[in-house]
Amino acid sequence: MFYKPYDILCQFTPDEKHRTLAEFIDLKNIYPVGRLDADSEGLLLLTDDNRLKHLLTDPKFNNQKTYAVQVEGIPEESDLDKLRKGIILRDFQTKPAKVNFLASEPNFPPREKPIRFRKSIPDSWLEITLTEGKNRQIRRMTAAIGFPTLRLIRTKIKSISIEDLNVGQYRFLSDLEVKTLFK
Repeated sequence: MFYKPYDILCQFTPDEKHRTLAEFIDLKNIYPVGRLDADSEGLLLLTDDNRLKHLLTDPKFNNQKTYAVQVEGIPEESDLDKLRKGIILRDFQTKPAKVNFLASEPNFPPREKPIRFRKSIPDSWLEITLTEGKNRQIRRMTAAIGFPTLRLIRTKIKSISIEDLNVGQYRFLSDLEVKTLFK
């Protein structure tokens, strides 16, 4: 498991415009399980086990992925209900998401590139749990209800959490953690 920093591509192949996983992880023959966009942060699992990768990425298995999402503005419950029911985006309808306000701002380290700040527009933090993961889905969902995403951090995949990792740090999963991913 790896705590992916902002502006890092989820690949090992060098890229002219972005830093990549190779800068942080010097292991051979492992690959990301799913992706996080360069402008997203947080938990990324890597494996050499194709069966595990399939179990974690195929939407039919309904694996929960949880994100802390900073949005511009303060949505009403009625706005969040749209996400809870599933929302129609341009090219698909999302599955229902679990969405809650976070009572206080989470204690994440500051990002290298600061978040856009506007004195006249407040922001708020949501916790969103999905069982699917289409391209830029959460950003598209929050934008569709009028509250653009400012910062997106994946905090959990199933029961695996980043809470004990620092940004840019990785560790191997325990045997018990791997077994829980296969359930």
